[in-house]
Amino acid sequence: MPNAAVLVVDDEELIRSSLRQRLEASGNRVLEAGTETQALAALEDGADLVLLDYRLPDADGLGLLKRIRAADPDSLVILMTAYASVETAVAAMREGAYDYVQKPFDLEEVALLVERALETTRLRREVRALRARQSEPYSFDRIVGESPAMQELKALLGKIAGSPASTVLLTGESGTGKDLAARCVHYASDRAAGPFMHITCSAVPEALLESELFGHERGAFTDARQQKKGLLELADRGTVYLDEVGEMAPALQAKLLRFLEDKSFKRVGGASDIRVDVRVIAATNQDLDKAVAEGRFRPDLYYRLRVLPVHLPPLRERRDDVPLLVKFMIDGFNREFRKGVRGVGPEAMKRLEAHGWPGNVRELKNAVERAVLLGEREVLGPEDFAGLGPGPEISGFVRLPAQGIDFAALERDLVTQALERSGGNQTQAAALLGMSRDQVRYRIEKFDLERAPHPES
Repeated sequence: MPNAAVLVVDDEELIRSSLRQRLEASGNRVLEAGTETQALAALEDGADLVLLDYRLPDADGLGLLKRIRAADPDSLVILMTAYASVETAVAAMREGAYDYVQKPFDLEEVALLVERALETTRLRREVRALRARQSEPYSFDRIVGESPAMQELKALLGKIAGSPASTVLLTGESGTGKDLAARCVHYASDRAAGPFMHITCSAVPEALLESELFGHERGAFTDARQQKKGLLELADRGTVYLDEVGEMAPALQAKLLRFLEDKSFKRVGGASDIRVDVRVIAATNQDLDKAVAEGRFRPDLYYRLRVLPVHLPPLRERRDDVPLLVKFMIDGFNREFRKGVRGVGPEAMKRLEAHGWPGNVRELKNAVERAVLLGEREVLGPEDFAGLGPGPEISGFVRLPAQGIDFAALERDLVTQALERSGGNQTQAAALLGMSRDQVRYRIEKFDLERAPHPES
C-alpha cells in the first residue's frame, strides 16, 4: 500500500525516530505523537495504521485504543508494550487491536507486521468500495414514486431494513416490484455485506426445490454424487428471497416452517442440524388468506412469514407516479441504447396514465423500452404506444364476471394460447405472458398440457 499514512504514538523520541526512518524507507508517510492529545490531533488528518504505545504520559494505551476504534471501527492499531503478558494481549485484542509487539522489538519484524496490516487495510477498502458499487442499484431511490402510497411504502421498507426481524412477506400483483423491494431491504440492512440468494419457487420442480434450499448429502438420492450446500446455508449472515412462495408444496412448507422456528435444518439425507443466521424475505402474488382457507397453504407458516407484511400497490392505484416512472425509464434506456429521447408528449402521457397496466411496472417498462428503441422522434407520441389500446376510456384489463371465474382454468387457457401462438416456443410464450421460461415450463407440467415442449428456435 504505497504512500500509506502511519501514525507512531510513543513518548520516547528515539523509538519514534527509529520507526519513522524504517517505515519511510518502505515508502510510507509517518506521523508522530508523544501524547494522547497529540495523537488525537494527528488522527484528524487521517491515518491508515496506528502504532500505539501501551503507556503514555497522559493516557493509558488501551483507553486510547478504545477511542480510536470508536471513532473509526475500521482503524487498524498495533499495540507496543514493554509489559507484555497474556492479559495484555487478550485485553488488546478484545478492544480491537490488529496485533501487538513487545519492546524491545526488531525493526524488521515490525516493518513486516506493518506491511501485512496495511495490506489488510487496502483489502478492506476494496471490499467496501465493491459492496458500495454492488448496493448502489438497490438504494431506496430506485423505488420511483411520490404518491402517498409509495412514500408510505418506502418509509416502511426503511424501517424493516433497520430492524432485526428475520422474516418479511411481500405481497402484490406480478410486476409491482417485489424483487426490487427485497433487494433494497437487504442492501440497506446490516446484512448488506452478506449474500443475497434468490429462488423462484414455481420455477423449480418440487423434488429439486428441497435440495436447492437445504442442500443434500452425497448419496441422498440417485444423482447426488457429492455433497451440496443449499441456498440457506450459502446465505449465512445474508438474505434468502423466496419468490412465489405460495407455489411451495405442503411437505416443503413444513420443513421451511421448522427452519424459521429453529434457525436450523438438515440437508437432504443428512443427520446433523446446521444452524445459520439468515433473513427470509418471501413474496407472492397469490391471496394467501384464501390459500390457507382452502388448505393449500399452512396457516402456521403463513403467520410465521408475515411477521413484517408489506403490500406493494398496483400501478393503476398510483397513476400519479406514471410520469415519474416514464422519465426514469427513458433516462435509463437513453443511456443503454444511446438514444436522445427527451420525453413523452401530452396525448401519449394521457394514454399511459389511463391504461390499466395489468402487468404493472414491468409492463410499463416493456412499453417504454419498445418505444425508445423503435421511436424516431425526440418526443414520443401516441403512435409509439399503439399497442396499449385506444386511450383514456380504458380503465382496466379484464372485467371480473359477477359469478366469478375458474382462475386455474383461465391460467391454463392463457398458457395454451401462448404456446399455440408461439408455435410451442417456450421462450416466446413466456414473453407473451410476461413470465420467465421456467415459469412457463412449470405450468406446462402443472396442467399436463398435451403440447410437448418444442426445441427453442
